[in-house]
Amino acid sequence: MLAARSTVCKSFLSYLKPQSVCVGLFHSTTNYRSAKVAVVLSGCGVYDGTEIHEASAILVHLSRSGADVQMYAPDVVQMHVIDHIKGQPAEKETRHVLSESARIARGNVVDLAKLSAQNHDAVIFPGGFGAAKNLSTFAVDGKDCKINKDVERVLKDFHRAGKPIGLCCISPVLAAKVLPGVEVTVGHEEEEGGKWPYAGTVQAIRAFGGNHCVKEVHEAHVDKKNKIVTSPAFMCDTQLHHIFDGIGAMVQSVLKLSGK
Repeated sequence: MLAARSTVCKSFLSYLKPQSVCVGLFHSTTNYRSAKVAVVLSGCGVYDGTEIHEASAILVHLSRSGADVQMYAPDVVQMHVIDHIKGQPAEKETRHVLSESARIARGNVVDLAKLSAQNHDAVIFPGGFGAAKNLSTFAVDGKDCKINKDVERVLKDFHRAGKPIGLCCISPVLAAKVLPGVEVTVGHEEEEGGKWPYAGTVQAIRAFGGNHCVKEVHEAHVDKKNKIVTSPAFMCDTQLHHIFDGIGAMVQSVLKLSGK
């Protein structure tokens, strides 16, 4: 099995500065058997696609709650391929986001262009560098990034329909860019000796016109007005079970907001 340590894009950006703490949230398991949830993937593998632990945690929590899940991914070539042992780009190798996402979805993944807010009660975006490389150009362009056209359409359509959107890890930047004024969290706002290595992302969120709320890794923040739910996940260097719990809080809040 591959174990990874990346020297690529150590920080998404070097932005910083503190802000206020918003209300905390704890999760419990409730049954939402009629909720239809779309999960948007960005490839397979933390440094060039979807963070696999985050995607799995989302799927476990959705499954435990009885939600009906369909996974989607854009039909595009990924930005580059990272050797997850060396943490370096693999030369002369290309991979496809939809095909790579099929590894996580066990083959059952649909082109993101076919995702309609009319057919789902909520949408959730796991993190991983793929959100910043394949769903957007954030890893390269920071606050001047562009968002994949189907990702932008999906976010706007679900928001316009008043349907909840869940995002974790780095993916909250997608909502902050597309929906200015939303409240999101990527955790803490200072690196704190390396515990929060991507804390600089906060300043980019503010540059987009978003509002950042400080949360712990096991928590989620709920923007009730916009029905946006976010959790830090691997923006924090911590043990996996804390990330699993935070994603659980996010999923439960998304399902609750769906009204199903």
